[in-house]
Amino acid sequence: MKSILLVIDYQKDFVDGILGFPQSVRLEDPIAEKICAYRSNGHEIVFTYDTHTADYLNTQEGRNLPVVHCIKGTAGWELYGKVAQLRRDTDICIEKIAFGSMELAEFLAENQYDRVELVGVVSNICLISDAVLAKAALPEAEIIVDASCVASNEDRLNEAALDVMESMQIRIINRR
Repeated sequence: MKSILLVIDYQKDFVDGILGFPQSVRLEDPIAEKICAYRSNGHEIVFTYDTHTADYLNTQEGRNLPVVHCIKGTAGWELYGKVAQLRRDTDICIEKIAFGSMELAEFLAENQYDRVELVGVVSNICLISDAVLAKAALPEAEIIVDASCVASNEDRLNEAALDVMESMQIRIINRR
């Protein structure tokens, strides 16, 4: 079975930076454990980076969320903590300029994975967008979201995102 782990936007600005929130801090160890498990089984890992430029406030997203974050090359753009330490130079890293990444969807479709698992933040924005794109790119693959490895800055929105993904036949595991 060809499997891949997608680590979505686990960056400093979303953990302990300008858009950080307590739930994201608690994800560090479970995500790190998941990365180690995938590596030990010889599976691939992709890291996505929410990526903006200095003109962020002039973009549609910037006008709707006027909080400058994840500017490429800044400390806030970097992966957080243990996750940063576990990233290897040989891992695929995708810079996303929008909530979901067409580049990621195309990569998944080209490589025809049987199983795609997503972890990271923010569950009701970027993670759900990438999960939907993964499902569209690989309609017969098993798409999984580990609820113990995702979070939103609002628990209500996290639960709603998990409900929506589950309704789209994305398998939600480890949900309380």
